[in-house]
Amino acid sequence: MRENRWATVVAALCASAALGLVAPHAAVADPEPCSYTSPGLRPTLTYGDTGEAVKQAQCLSNVWGGEPPKLALNGVLDSATLEKIEWIQVCHGLPPSGVIEDRTWQVLYRPALDCYHPYPA
Repeated sequence: MRENRWATVVAALCASAALGLVAPHAAVADPEPCSYTSPGLRPTLTYGDTGEAVKQAQCLSNVWGGEPPKLALNGVLDSATLEKIEWIQVCHGLPPSGVIEDRTWQVLYRPALDCYHPYPA
């Protein structure tokens, strides 16, 4: 009887793990590789802005895996950076303004697990 109970528990855990139901995955950007600014420094950034805060946003956007291209960490909020920020905003249900403000900083530090919105070609 005890063996059957353990077999049931093990089978349920294996099935849950296969379905990703065992524990929620936290997608949090590791601040170590992106240490151009303090995580508490979150200025509003717009197209054409330059500096270490832009480089921090570019670095954090590169945490996203999969299809989106990695940005050059040049510290310039250029068209490539703008396009990626807009895509990240859409993935999180934010208006795709391209402006990096508090809500966008929040999602850069805590990216979604998946985005079902295709990256622009």
